[in-house]
Amino acid sequence: MKRLTSHRDGLTGERLRVRYGPREPLIIDGESLQIPQGKISALVGANGSGKSTLLKTLARQLPQESGNIVLDGLDIATIPTRELARKLGILFQERHAPGDLTVEELVSHGRYPHRRFLESLCAEDETAVRNAMEMAGIGELRHRLVRQLSGGQKQLAWIAMAVAQAPRYLLLDEPTTFLDMAHQFDVMDVLVRLNRDLGMSIVLVLHDLNLAARYADRLFALRAGKIIASGAPDAVLTEETLRRVFDVDTLIVRDEARKTVCCIPLKRTARAEQGARAGQPGLNDFTGADGRARPLKGTARQGVDRLQPFPERYQEV
Repeated sequence: MKRLTSHRDGLTGERLRVRYGPREPLIIDGESLQIPQGKISALVGANGSGKSTLLKTLARQLPQESGNIVLDGLDIATIPTRELARKLGILFQERHAPGDLTVEELVSHGRYPHRRFLESLCAEDETAVRNAMEMAGIGELRHRLVRQLSGGQKQLAWIAMAVAQAPRYLLLDEPTTFLDMAHQFDVMDVLVRLNRDLGMSIVLVLHDLNLAARYADRLFALRAGKIIASGAPDAVLTEETLRRVFDVDTLIVRDEARKTVCCIPLKRTARAEQGARAGQPGLNDFTGADGRARPLKGTARQGVDRLQPFPERYQEV
């Protein structure tokens, strides 16, 4: 492992350049960020802004063309897979578990980084699995089959699996997508408990700006692969910044009771409407070196998005 003596503990990306293939346009071009330790950080931005790409790069699921990712003073590329899994947990959007697994069996897969291949669960593992299910609020579902769960319950089960892994950092890609409001609160409240009670550093991609404002300590707002603004939610979620990031006019209301801000979208900006009529690249496109806009669905990123975080990849001897 390569230790970078100039770096302290934490997760940092330095001058990152990322693309999905040698002939594909750059998605992230020279961006740097430092994830605050022991905090909840959210990446926000329009579709195609590079949020998930940046998250995958930080998680070592997508190699950067250049730049460094440093985890606790170590070049992340040099950390053995099993050791990395003890430090960093990841949950991406698309996940599939065998249909005959119970919740408890799924959560127990989070213990793979802590034991050798085919080694049985020990008492410490069983305690970690039990505590993870209780932390996620699904202890009573331990014997249910995963395929019998609702969407919100499945999300909590996967989070419990990551908790059983006992990482210092947890990275999640849109964990509240497709969930109703009640289950969105359930998921976010669990993440707050992990942060508050276990000291876990949380990094997640969110589309709901009001959830981001309420739960995150720090926001990174992206557009076209660039970090436009970063800081506390009330500093980032301004009408001017959201106009730059989303091409949308908004009304920002201060919620004094909860010490946060609320975002009310009003309409697309005149610039965005004019661009759409003129056929200019939109927020759901990115532009290649030839200046042509390519829709996201037609790029190589589809294949990368199917990367599965199921922990068999940690089964090293």
